[in-house]
Amino acid sequence: MKIALMMENSQAGKNAMVLNELNTVAAPLGHDVFNVGMSDENDHHLTYIHLGIMASILLNSKAADFVVSGCGTGQGAMMSLNLHPGVVCGYCLEPSDAFLFNQINNGNALSLAFAKGFGWAGELNVRYIFEKAFTGERGQGYPIERAEPQQRNAGILTQVKFAVAKDVVEALRSIDQELVKTAVGGARFQECFFSNCQVPEIAEYVQSLLD
Repeated sequence: MKIALMMENSQAGKNAMVLNELNTVAAPLGHDVFNVGMSDENDHHLTYIHLGIMASILLNSKAADFVVSGCGTGQGAMMSLNLHPGVVCGYCLEPSDAFLFNQINNGNALSLAFAKGFGWAGELNVRYIFEKAFTGERGQGYPIERAEPQQRNAGILTQVKFAVAKDVVEALRSIDQELVKTAVGGARFQECFFSNCQVPEIAEYVQSLLD
């Protein structure tokens, strides 16, 4: 699995710690981690609004299979990601949230609160969240006797979102293009995207913004 970590300006100072905890969990499982957001407060400036655009491009182009995002409360990043077609983002404050999202909703992104409630042993909570998010088979349901309706409803939700959402490139073109240019402007984002993108139409669109 290709996992993209993206953090915005308010919590960029925690990036090194979060990246370390994510790699600690992901590497033994054979997952690749791409740190595509801000690595510190002086890096390419991003807000949670940019994170949604980045997640949409990476997930819809198959350059990433899963996105880990967040902001101070986690709420803004979650709302921003869920605006976009092809992105199903859960809200995660503790490991049980990650486990239940994994088993019941089986989405492709998580938003964490990196400031609210983030106190002593916060890094342990982040590590345990990642363990529950990326360990074991996904979408098995919980409790197990509820597996069938949960799997069915997750599939219906995906169909509904596909029906009401625009084509991804059309959606991106409808946004203020300066926002999109900023979202794709980071060097590490571009490296992850262009090395792994599997949808030429999205690659062409992103390249047109950078030319």
